[in-house]
Amino acid sequence: MCTLATSEQAWLPASAVAARANIPHKFLEAILVDLRRAGFVRSLRGQSGGHALARPAAEIVIGDVIRAIDGPLAPVRCASMTAYAPCVDCEDPEQCAMRELMRETRAAVSGVLDQCTLQTLTHRSSEEAWMQSRAGAQR
Repeated sequence: MCTLATSEQAWLPASAVAARANIPHKFLEAILVDLRRAGFVRSLRGQSGGHALARPAAEIVIGDVIRAIDGPLAPVRCASMTAYAPCVDCEDPEQCAMRELMRETRAAVSGVLDQCTLQTLTHRSSEEAWMQSRAGAQR
């Protein structure tokens, strides 16, 4: 997503995205299917086609992107808001201290990820790259 957000080209072929992001092409294709279904990416077939963001980076929330690819943010199903399932060996989910801890964990993780947009993330990435290159030049 960061590669698409920072691309100067309107449409970026999957092979170019995979090369720039340094990930296997087949792995990327599977992710792109999930991102298209969720409405984050659009695709255009043909020689001048490729992939592009379906909406501005400032409108894409990172928590939503992760949910589209990996599913709920909860570390265990009994703490999930959207995919709840009780643990097989749990006698009383309402009194389970571990479930409550995992619910707090889920809330903390979603609190961070749902406050970050793709635009913010790409800005952070470019700042970090700039700071790392500057630190290397000063050595």
